[in-house]
Amino acid sequence: MPRVLGVDIPGRKRLEYALQYIYGIGPTLSSEVIKKAKLDPAKKADDLTDEEIRNLVVVLQSDYNIEGDLRREVSSNIRRLISIGSYRGIRHRRGLPVRGQRTKTNARTRKGSKRTVGVVRGKEARSAVKAAGK
Repeated sequence: MPRVLGVDIPGRKRLEYALQYIYGIGPTLSSEVIKKAKLDPAKKADDLTDEEIRNLVVVLQSDYNIEGDLRREVSSNIRRLISIGSYRGIRHRRGLPVRGQRTKTNARTRKGSKRTVGVVRGKEARSAVKAAGK
């Protein structure tokens, strides 16, 4: 497993797919990086020489914003939206979908599991709700 910029990329996969394990690199960027580093996309990541890995790292560091820097940039953008009180910032703060999705149904990934609101009928159901709330 070669290590590129602090990330272990899978050695048994082709280089074009192995690079996609780095945060911020997708299919298009992966092929672009391979062309700039003058590498063979069909080559397995384990078969890379030290010189080729060095080439790859130089290209990635000089031209692209990836891994920690990209994560920091994204989180600072979200913090900025929250601080200025924009609509998107408010949605981030409340943990709701940001990009205009419906919330009447679905949106369970952002909202979390269902919570019953309102009247709960029946003695057993009431005691179950009380026990879950504590």
